[in-house]
Amino acid sequence: MKVAVYGQSYTDNALEYVIELLDELSHVSNEISFEKDFYEVLQGPEKLGNYKTFTEDRGLDSTFDMLISFGGDGTILRAVTYVRDLNIPIVGVNTGRLGFLSTFKKEDVRKVIKEFLAGAYTIVERSLVAVSTNPPTADFEFLNFALNEITVSRKDTTSMITVETYLDNEFLTSYWADGLIIATPTGSTGYSLSCGGPVIAPTVKSFILTPIAPHNLNARPLVISDDTEIRLKVSGREEYHLVSLDSRIATLENGTEILIKKAGFSAKMIEYTSESFLKTLRNKLLWGEDKRN
Repeated sequence: MKVAVYGQSYTDNALEYVIELLDELSHVSNEISFEKDFYEVLQGPEKLGNYKTFTEDRGLDSTFDMLISFGGDGTILRAVTYVRDLNIPIVGVNTGRLGFLSTFKKEDVRKVIKEFLAGAYTIVERSLVAVSTNPPTADFEFLNFALNEITVSRKDTTSMITVETYLDNEFLTSYWADGLIIATPTGSTGYSLSCGGPVIAPTVKSFILTPIAPHNLNARPLVISDDTEIRLKVSGREEYHLVSLDSRIATLENGTEILIKKAGFSAKMIEYTSESFLKTLRNKLLWGEDKRN
């Protein structure tokens, strides 16, 4: 079994559970590789023994059976930038807070391996959204995709911006707001939800356009097909605005044409039978809970 292990540099409470994972993997034939910086945070050979490491541009390939992410949902979003189009399935062990994508409790880390070997899982393909600009910008030359959402928002001002929006070259509207979120179904439970967007099942082929604090009360979230090409152009009082891809942020000059569409590859997420999307809705978002019942 070939396993990659990833966590971010501030994930300093994972050592105990990583050791449990390694112990569980010791019962099967295995090849384990750690993300280099995370390995050093865990104090490498001193605590764990000698293991191979990988970085953003070397050490991973399509022969890995899974990548295990230790942290919260933000860690999984970052892990996707390592996997890219290698089709390595990802599973998250939650050492953070809510953990909507990182569904496994850290205390249940052994189950990640046991249930995988038992075949008690499915691989769910999560669509990604990609961005390009005219004129091109170096910020989006390589990591131009996001699992949750792409957001345009104001910069260096408290004034609203205007986001001129076209769908398949047909004018939709000009949003007068603090910004606009283009979310995937995976991202529907993130920033978009906090701005009033709907929750969408991960396998639905759609995008959500959710305005951020719109000036007009009739500017509501809109669900569109994920084969739609979205074109945006921002104007406002300042010369620049922000574009974020999950947690990665770039600054663009107003008037730059932003083209957003479905990425040419998907992220493979391991969904265990014991940790389904609907169960996560109930347990993490308290879906439909009513204290009167």
